[in-house]
Amino acid sequence: MTDTLQARLAAALAPIANPRTGASVYQTQQVRDIATTTDGKVRVTLLLGAQDDPTLARQVRLALEKVDGVTDVRVDVKDAAEPGAQAPQAPPATGGAAKTGSRALPVMNAAPAPKPPAAPTPVTYPGLGRIVAVSSGKGGVGKSTVTTNLAIALAKAGHRVGIMDADIYGPNIPRMMGVNEAPPVKNDKIQPLAAHGVKVISLGFLIERDQPAIWRGPIVMKIITQFLRDVEWGTLDYLFVDMPPGTGDAQLSLVQATAVTGAVIVTTPQEMSVGDALRGAKMFQRVGVPVLGIVENMSYFESPETGKPMAIFGTGGGKRLADELQVPLLGEVPLHPPVLEGGDAGTPIVAADPGCTAAKKLTEVANAVVRELVALPAR
Repeated sequence: MTDTLQARLAAALAPIANPRTGASVYQTQQVRDIATTTDGKVRVTLLLGAQDDPTLARQVRLALEKVDGVTDVRVDVKDAAEPGAQAPQAPPATGGAAKTGSRALPVMNAAPAPKPPAAPTPVTYPGLGRIVAVSSGKGGVGKSTVTTNLAIALAKAGHRVGIMDADIYGPNIPRMMGVNEAPPVKNDKIQPLAAHGVKVISLGFLIERDQPAIWRGPIVMKIITQFLRDVEWGTLDYLFVDMPPGTGDAQLSLVQATAVTGAVIVTTPQEMSVGDALRGAKMFQRVGVPVLGIVENMSYFESPETGKPMAIFGTGGGKRLADELQVPLLGEVPLHPPVLEGGDAGTPIVAADPGCTAAKKLTEVANAVVRELVALPAR
């Protein structure tokens, strides 16, 4: 057989098995549309169903990168349930070795997509303690900054704390916590990484920094469920879940996957941010998750000359939102440049400079969250 690049790619893919089915991702055409260029660039499509392990994408990419002659690899992940995506089939019962020659692109399946499965019943994970979703209506309000600092503040107070990065479209927790490597797997359990006394898991540990997560509901649900069920969290007092902005698949998947104890809503003082945050809060209330309170981030700028607060983005937005929702305003956190610098450097302000005003305010918010959780009626 001619040793073409296509043949070498096929040979590299053939041994990779889907853990769910045990079948080769190449034989079953779970990996398809293999395209190459003359300078060694490779692009493939990987079909993932709701029950498939999302780390298959990383496994496929690493295998292809090792092939002689390959200079670049791109793995496009698609939902196997989408129209036009043919679900992977069982391998043919030929009894022989997989054929590893070049193959033409498959014919798209025009059959209608199967009906989505019924919403799963939420599972309780007692070892995770109180699960707190940190959410916002829009991006750029400092939701991940609040998440990391609340977690570190409680860890410094002696609590057992974890962060689950559910912002699969923009996983920033690895950078903010200063950890970014593939987590080890022991006894079929993913071992979370640790930083500043907090256990951390993120999709950012499993994909490349520039790899877009073009995933829809079923795969989002799979990732969130796996982070809850298959990570060796040990015994936690609090698990903070950093949500993506808005009210989309990740929020719905989380409340379907487990019993969320409460939600913290982050906003800035502007009315545009407050309006979006209101919709995010209403979503949690509608699905039966108590809103613990509102955090107004970038509330004011503390003048370095006079120490007086300067309302750069307006005033009172967080308080008005809290009043409308009839929940507490947990705190007003100032706009402080070292907060941004610490997040970029992997040293959140509560760890880097606990004596500054911003760190003190965030610690007060963490304590307020605990008080609200304790005051919740038994469910």
